[in-house]
Amino acid sequence: MKSSEIQKTLSSLSSSFRWLSVTIIVLELLFVIFLFQMALSEVMPNQTSTENKPKYVMPDTNFSHLWQAPANWRLMQVDNETKKKIQYGEQLIAHTAEYLGPNGSVKAISNGMNCQNCHLDAGKKAWGNNYGAVEATYPKFRARSGKIENQIKRVNDCFERSLNGKALDSNSREMQSILAYIKWIGSDVPKKKMPRGAGIFKIPMLSRASDPTKGRLVYEAKCQTCHQANGAGVLAENAKAYTYPPLWGKHSYNTGAGLFRISNLAGYVKYNMPLGVNYDSPQLSNEEAWDVAAFINSMPRPEKDLSKDWPDVASKPFDHPFGPYADPFTEEQHKFGPYKAIKDWHKSHDKKKNQLNKTPIASL
Repeated sequence: MKSSEIQKTLSSLSSSFRWLSVTIIVLELLFVIFLFQMALSEVMPNQTSTENKPKYVMPDTNFSHLWQAPANWRLMQVDNETKKKIQYGEQLIAHTAEYLGPNGSVKAISNGMNCQNCHLDAGKKAWGNNYGAVEATYPKFRARSGKIENQIKRVNDCFERSLNGKALDSNSREMQSILAYIKWIGSDVPKKKMPRGAGIFKIPMLSRASDPTKGRLVYEAKCQTCHQANGAGVLAENAKAYTYPPLWGKHSYNTGAGLFRISNLAGYVKYNMPLGVNYDSPQLSNEEAWDVAAFINSMPRPEKDLSKDWPDVASKPFDHPFGPYADPFTEEQHKFGPYKAIKDWHKSHDKKKNQLNKTPIASL
């Protein structure tokens, strides 16, 4: 081999050794970095790991895309006579006592409360016991009366129960205006449909009985500033209506009212009280809502003859506070709970009843 070729070979080998050395050094550095990262991850766990990432929580659709009442500007689209009825109807709902209370300008047929005290924002507030579904779902069968009821019956039930008063003449200007207003409020709701946000939100039941004693503490902390320690509310200066309605006593709703059922009152106060609270900013926990509802409904109030209510006693709601019942549970448990055993009993017996009804009868 020539000298020049030997030199070339040696040069090539030298170059290869240099690249090999560099490669080894790089690999060693990468290995050191890997070991460093492993050690660091033990001291400071990776915050972006799947295990530590916040879990995605599906939004509660009960509180999104809720029903809304028609905007006032849309009244321009109706004829003038209908528009006047709707506007008067809204005034009657918002300021009932001004027209129909003990010192009302039209008649004295109610207790001084306004329909708006139970149906917030004149029946337009989502989850505020609104009128969104009334026009769409009436006439309908109601187990309480055991009959098909129309909107007139529904309105007069409120006058006779929640307002502890007398029924309105179905042909009166006042009744016709209230009906026109309720129809307007639900004008965007398809027939037989219940829009999300209609009525009162049903909050989860407690595993225990609701507690009036605990509820008194909630009332004192959150409610009595407006409704007063004696529950009598605050009468307006004109002595015709209440600035803050009475929650018990002779001027409050009677024992036949829908809010006398604790589940209804609990859902109502949870997402509407103290006044100004909305469904997206509640102040009360579920337990507080149940307990304060139990306290309020354990206080004295006007009584109503309910002997004709619920002709089929088996159809009474789980929290209807007065017997007789088809089940073996007491009035105390029906009123305050716990309710799960009652609901389970009815579910079981309804299933048996349905199976019995489906059983073919042998021919004679």
